[in-house]
Amino acid sequence: MSNPFFETWTTPFGLPPFDRIQAEHFPPAFDHGMAENIAEIAAITGNPDAPTFANTIEAMERSGRFLNRVGGVFWNLNSSNTTDALETIARDYAPKFAQHSMRIALDPALFARVADLYERRATLDLAPDQLRLLERQHLGFVRSGALLPPDAKARMTAITERLATLHTLFGQNVLHDEKDWQLVLEESDLAGLPDFARNAAAQAARERGQEGKYVITLARSSVEPFLTFSARRDLRQVAYEAWIRRGEHEGEHDNRPLIREIVALRTEQAKLMGYASYADFKLDDSMAKDTSAVERLLLQVWGPAKEKAAAERAELQDCARAEGMNEPIAPWDWRYYAEKVRQAKYDIDEAEVKPYFVLENMVRAAFDTAGRLFGLTFTERPDLPVYHPDVRVYEVTEKDGRHVGLFLHDNFARSSKRSGAWMSSYRDQENFDGAVSPIIVNNNNFSKGEPTLLSFDDAETLFHEFGHFLHGCLSNVRYPSQSGTSVRRDFVELPSQIYEHWLAVPETLSTYARHHQTGEPIPQDLLRRLLAARNFNQGFGTVEYTAAALLDLEFHTRSDAADTDVAAFERSVLDKIGMPAEIAVRHRPTHFQHLFAGSGYAAGYYAYLWAEVLDADGFEAFLETGNPFDPDLAAKLKTIYSSGDTRDPMELYTAFRGREPRIEALLKHRGLTQSLGDA
Repeated sequence: MSNPFFETWTTPFGLPPFDRIQAEHFPPAFDHGMAENIAEIAAITGNPDAPTFANTIEAMERSGRFLNRVGGVFWNLNSSNTTDALETIARDYAPKFAQHSMRIALDPALFARVADLYERRATLDLAPDQLRLLERQHLGFVRSGALLPPDAKARMTAITERLATLHTLFGQNVLHDEKDWQLVLEESDLAGLPDFARNAAAQAARERGQEGKYVITLARSSVEPFLTFSARRDLRQVAYEAWIRRGEHEGEHDNRPLIREIVALRTEQAKLMGYASYADFKLDDSMAKDTSAVERLLLQVWGPAKEKAAAERAELQDCARAEGMNEPIAPWDWRYYAEKVRQAKYDIDEAEVKPYFVLENMVRAAFDTAGRLFGLTFTERPDLPVYHPDVRVYEVTEKDGRHVGLFLHDNFARSSKRSGAWMSSYRDQENFDGAVSPIIVNNNNFSKGEPTLLSFDDAETLFHEFGHFLHGCLSNVRYPSQSGTSVRRDFVELPSQIYEHWLAVPETLSTYARHHQTGEPIPQDLLRRLLAARNFNQGFGTVEYTAAALLDLEFHTRSDAADTDVAAFERSVLDKIGMPAEIAVRHRPTHFQHLFAGSGYAAGYYAYLWAEVLDADGFEAFLETGNPFDPDLAAKLKTIYSSGDTRDPMELYTAFRGREPRIEALLKHRGLTQSLGDA
């Protein structure tokens, strides 16, 4: 059988020929790609000519293209539509890729050429993007251990390989628990559930061979509505405890021993690099710069958030007591009584709102907002191959018809897909050896329905991931290493989070929030009540997030991480910060994939709040003009989306805003300003 990875793809726009790619195609393609990449690096280091930007840095940018193409397909499929065969390949190859990348990063001859250029950078007459690329490449080598003695380099490589295996196993264990668990319900168990939740549970039951019954799964879009509406407190507790205990079961899928080893290895890694803790190491290359800046931001929000949550809890307890429930509010009660209080305070409930948030219409809202702000047009291409029938493909063009890229939208939960929502790319934009257009995917985990109805939070998630898509799609850079979202972690959430604000623009909702049966727009009175309720329960939301970010920081600021008892450590941290007993941390350690299924957000979960300071302050600029689609500001914002990592992030932000960001807009957006004044 021919292997598509060894052929030139004739699919339109170079989209992977998903209909022809099989699991067995990946190992030989990976092996070839790594060997080819090593040969490319050897050609750079063996060049007898003195190092130049062209024969070293640009040659590195050209290297690894075959491997990147194969990896782009594999890692996306493994996240979105995995199989036993793909999971086996992931376990086998994760340490091999780590070893491969470290072999290049610690190649002394390659680093010598880069270091020579770095020392002479002021004399090389480089363009600004080239100078930044050289400086960032040099820093990347140093942070990988290029300046370490040989024994420390060998240990860094061993640690990196082992971490790659542990990260892969961690994610697979969470997916196993999510696939393995279901709560099967009879008609008599559905008290309190509105039609959309019943329909989604019936659909989930059909997909799992439970025709005539109803199934709640551990997809957030399934379990959260159940916790919000089910009148069965006993069943809410069952669902809640399964949700928070993912990855926390004795046996082969237990993530606790993996966390202990991951944290210990990261601490050792940081110490090899001369840092006191992994957080110090990680944050040294961030906008925040150090742990004290991160802690200062989190604690600035933590106090007011706890105060607001305490006031919310008192209201919930009163509501529960009025309904005859005299026990203290438990974590599986919070969403249920919060919805009742929201109905009473704002005369609004999710079951009334959700029929107006049809998935198709919200997608169109995201598209049309991008059209108004940035001049983009989206045309569905059902003729193009996809990796699963749920996936929709759109061609993205400029107003003049120029092709910009492809957008793959994969919106529904399924057992072969990891939980959460994320953006990823099959191919990044570049203009190096000719123009290369991006191919980008957004993954969500909505419960499929006829039609699929979203909560307001779901719609915000859709806009959030679409903001990441725009960051990749609008990228207009020369070199692939600087493309799209290849920016610092605490800046990458700005383009995604600022885009969420356009969902709540009254004009957007008046146009696209339409009843799924009648097509009528959302009534203005309901719209007013919906927007008035946006700050409701923000104490809860801010507490569960900020606690997770503080827990992340505590895990990674330890100077001695050996033999960490994960559960005891979690309890001690939450006790220390005064975590309310009725609220669970948003991600408990054993399923905290941001931290332990990879290193991207390790010591970096604060990034969402850091970026929220930027996005709230940034959107305030549009409000100040009186026009959320102000064309001059939109053009400045487009520069942030299009610049990738060619410029310093704070420089990009101040060029857009005219000044550095201020925290007041975030506090106002979260409804914490009154609490801050009282604190």
